[in-house]
Amino acid sequence: MVSRYHSYLNSAVKILSSYSGDEPFAIFLKLYFSQNKKYGSRDRKQIAHLCYCYFRTAPHYQEESVLSCSGIEEEILRGLFLCSAERNEILQMLKPEWNEKVNFSVEEKLKLLSGENSFNGIFPWKNELSNGMDHEKFCKSFLVQPDLFLRLRPGKKEIVCRKLDAAGISYRTITDTCLALNNSEKIDAVVELDREAVIQDYNSQQTGDYFQLVRNPGTTPLEAWDCCAGSGGKSIMLSDLIPGVHLAVSDKRENILFNLRKRFERAGIKKYKSFVADLIKNGNFRKGNFDLILADVPCTGSGAWSRTPEQLHFFDEKKIDEYASLQKKIVSNVIPHLKHESFFIYITCSVFRKENEEVAEFIKEHFNLKLIKMELLNGYEMKADSMFIAVFRKSLEVE
Repeated sequence: MVSRYHSYLNSAVKILSSYSGDEPFAIFLKLYFSQNKKYGSRDRKQIAHLCYCYFRTAPHYQEESVLSCSGIEEEILRGLFLCSAERNEILQMLKPEWNEKVNFSVEEKLKLLSGENSFNGIFPWKNELSNGMDHEKFCKSFLVQPDLFLRLRPGKKEIVCRKLDAAGISYRTITDTCLALNNSEKIDAVVELDREAVIQDYNSQQTGDYFQLVRNPGTTPLEAWDCCAGSGGKSIMLSDLIPGVHLAVSDKRENILFNLRKRFERAGIKKYKSFVADLIKNGNFRKGNFDLILADVPCTGSGAWSRTPEQLHFFDEKKIDEYASLQKKIVSNVIPHLKHESFFIYITCSVFRKENEEVAEFIKEHFNLKLIKMELLNGYEMKADSMFIAVFRKSLEVE
């Protein structure tokens, strides 16, 4: 029995030692298991869990030097201990003295392991955080897997809930349009995604409340540009919240726009324009075109690292300044395409001040825009992502 758990641990060490962080770990892991057929589903689940526990907590202990295999084993077990709220069989077999204390508080566990209860090692960039971010609570959020959230499309709540009930899938109703589920649920086999519901984080859904601040220009349809559209989740939400909106969507990657068009087809969105645009360069767009520009800009993604903790593990602090510079270039090139008396919405899934408040201040200082509302949406209380949003209005008057 013990040999099985040593085998899990050894496999996790082998996988972690060969992973460089150049691609999402989920993709790397899927490819690894496809090339190594000897692992059953239970084996894959246990090994993957050990790897993710390592990523969630290893920064707290990792030294500058490269860890030995025995060192990585220890880091994995420490991570498993910190991430476990109940006793588990791996700890019982390999670290029974820790398994007896697995229900201790995180602070007590940290003190037991390192002699102090500081969270600085889990997330060492405390001084870079946005205002209102509770460092300790944020660090604790890395120790748990976030929930999967569904945004229910208009008129689809009853049918989605009925399908989930019939499939025996548990869920929590967060709002009239938002459900929370266990992240491991295979929803696409039960619900028609994009047509009936959209997989969208809770705080990403919350940004829709800020779309309501946009003044509808009378009987004329709202002209909106989702300039960093990505997979199109916020564009679908905008279409649901403001029926009749005239959408333009862009991204610098044609393959991403191809996937977006497929999603729009499933979502029943037909009236829109899509185009490739590198927003770092000032594109050939007509100025004064849009009533609303939505800029969900590229960022460190630090507000979503509890979903992809390998990014926390491999993060280089220099990236904060690099992304902040990128964001300022993007907003500088898209804001001139606003009509007067129109709106600009700036969004990141970052927790870093330089990407959030400092870019908002840059927008205020360099453009004739009035800040209507700005907020950091903390996700650690909801097992959700953290996001930042700022809503501006362009006026004929100098504010």
